[in-house]
Amino acid sequence: MMKRAISALDRQPAMSFRDFLEDLRSSGSIDEISGPVSPYMEAAALSVGGKPLFFNDLDGHRGCMNILGSRDLLARALGITSDAMASHLAQVEYSGRVVEVDSSPFQEVVARPDLRLLPVMTHFAGDGGPYITSGVVTTELDGHMNACVHRLMVLGGDSLAARLVPGRHTHLLYEAAIAEGRPLPVGIAIGVDPIVLIAASTRVPKELEFEYASALRRGPVELVRLENGVPVPHAEVVLEGYITGERADEGPFVDITGTRDLVRKEPVIHLTKMMMREDFVYHGLLPGGGEHKMLMGIPYEPLIYRAASRVSKVRNVLLTDGGCSYFHAVVQIEKEDESDPRRVIEAAFQAHGSLKHVVVVDEDIDIYNPLDLEYAIATRMRGDEDLYIYPKVRGSTLDPRSENGITTKVGIDATMRLDKLWKFQRVRS
Repeated sequence: MMKRAISALDRQPAMSFRDFLEDLRSSGSIDEISGPVSPYMEAAALSVGGKPLFFNDLDGHRGCMNILGSRDLLARALGITSDAMASHLAQVEYSGRVVEVDSSPFQEVVARPDLRLLPVMTHFAGDGGPYITSGVVTTELDGHMNACVHRLMVLGGDSLAARLVPGRHTHLLYEAAIAEGRPLPVGIAIGVDPIVLIAASTRVPKELEFEYASALRRGPVELVRLENGVPVPHAEVVLEGYITGERADEGPFVDITGTRDLVRKEPVIHLTKMMMREDFVYHGLLPGGGEHKMLMGIPYEPLIYRAASRVSKVRNVLLTDGGCSYFHAVVQIEKEDESDPRRVIEAAFQAHGSLKHVVVVDEDIDIYNPLDLEYAIATRMRGDEDLYIYPKVRGSTLDPRSENGITTKVGIDATMRLDKLWKFQRVRS
């Protein structure tokens, strides 16, 4: 049965990390594991499959994984229905109320940095080392701030290698600081309100990540300013330090495709302080798992929705599971002109530069049903007229088929011809 596309909110968004865990627990949506679990590959192996897990003894600590590991869980955190994801997020403004406060529960324990005290996970054999994967990384330079999620490989008790993508805001702030001969102050918050994690994972206008989080949660976001001047949200664990001009090998790391990313020389973070709640809960995120895909890919759906809505009547957008929730988009439209699908395809590629294939379908196609999508391609697409090929364009280095990020993109018009609707309309019983 085709899902209904609605924008009504079912309930309020999650209000804190622990509130969301309690919501999952009270609804029976999270499996608790009482016995001891090692952060060295065992926790990752248990998390494969996607259901939320809570570890009561993760190397002597508490921890969780997969808490946002599906579209339904992400929607649960946002307080919406999963089929309203793209349309709802596309309507949220990048504005909200951000308040600085003087203290936070993460200041219950303040210590010299020693990452051995945290159950940082090694996920797969062959990984470059243990990785912090769910940390919201906040940086600030001369009043300019950025918050996002970076993978962080443990180098020692007080040092990390950070994967900084060239051209992204953190990298720009880092380059500016190093050019001035100083390190970039950084705060790393682990175990944050899932709304804050979603916002930090989303490409928003510069410096508006926490304002966007406030708009998503329909309430203020509180920040605490660290000694190095960086504001961070409430969290279970916070690491304070500086991103330096030193470089180290980072990787191998299993990325969103389930394949290994390159080993690169990346900046080294030297930590100066570690803070945590006395009974902290460590949040681990499985590389290539559902949570990784939800946070890295799904935030592009509203960007595609907005861009495509400028050229056509868009009903819904989906980044498909089979496309790693990143490379393949389906855009459902109310077609008014034969040129609509091509304009939508080009708008989608502009909105999400890593997108590889786009399929445009009609309103009667259930975009959540792969069989229905295949039906649309089988009956409404003709290769010599409805296939749009864009060779040798910039894509994603994460695509194993690309060469240094250069690939070929393909758009498919799988919509009915307006002058011959009778040939395409399905007979329903």
